[in-house]
Amino acid sequence: MAGDMQLDFDEISREIREVVLAISRVYVGKQDLVKLCVATLYSGGHVLIEGFPGTGKTLLAKALAKAIAGVYKRVQGHPDILPSDILGFHVYRATGERIFVEGPIFTNILLFDELNRTPTRTQAALLEAMQEMQATVDGVTYKLPRPFMVIATQMPYKYARGVYEIMETLADRFAVSASSYYNPSEEEVEVVKRADQILTVPVEQVTTPQRVEAISRKIYEVVHVSDYIVDYIVRLVNYVRYHQAVAYGPSHRATVHLLGISRVIALMDGRDYVIPDDVKKMFMPVIVHRIKLKEEFELEGVTPENIAEEAFKNVPVPK
Repeated sequence: MAGDMQLDFDEISREIREVVLAISRVYVGKQDLVKLCVATLYSGGHVLIEGFPGTGKTLLAKALAKAIAGVYKRVQGHPDILPSDILGFHVYRATGERIFVEGPIFTNILLFDELNRTPTRTQAALLEAMQEMQATVDGVTYKLPRPFMVIATQMPYKYARGVYEIMETLADRFAVSASSYYNPSEEEVEVVKRADQILTVPVEQVTTPQRVEAISRKIYEVVHVSDYIVDYIVRLVNYVRYHQAVAYGPSHRATVHLLGISRVIALMDGRDYVIPDDVKKMFMPVIVHRIKLKEEFELEGVTPENIAEEAFKNVPVPK
């Protein structure tokens, strides 16, 4: 069983860094995004990525799945997609026996492309899966494989047509958000040079889904978090939550995600304890997509990023 594995700090830290390295061999540039996705996987979360088509999001999701020897599936968002297209459905044989046909959600890594082209009814089908790691179809509940991670993409609203707002409750299920736009010129040159290799070079299998799950559970034992770090996280989140420009802010789930993913960042840096810089690195990705501004402040040009940056300036860093 995954939970019976004997894992120490050095082994866990090394394996997480090896997963990052395996992906980086085929995924040119955007190392912060690679680390963010790996850290989110090991902290048990999901990732929402905004960006244009053709900026490497599919390659990243596939490489992550291959590095952990996991199952990868993809869903393309569109206005006509139904919950059953994601979760699956029951069929009946001539004998009357009911058979469940699994949808693409039964996987380790699910790439949900252009989630914001999907109507809210279908978006809601993801809620149970992303929070409870299970799916209920026709009153029958099925457990999802572990680990289970959604990497969802969305088109930028100001450039896209025919898109829906992502439900607030669904946005809150994503541990982090990020962006994936065009690479800088020097990185694009490297992408062009390595285009054939990127499609043909296999991603090294570093670990297994069972080990990922075991490590995810063990992280909470091997990485120490001081009370002053917890207090710092809560003060940062509360600053945003109660800001005069914020209609509603980060939930308690955001606070938990920020603590969990900061632990993995510490491991990536070879430490068994969290420092304020770990929290700072992850604060924007965890918080920004959870901030809904009051309309009058939006009209004045205030952004969620502005509020998060203000929190950095006004919340003292513990010494």
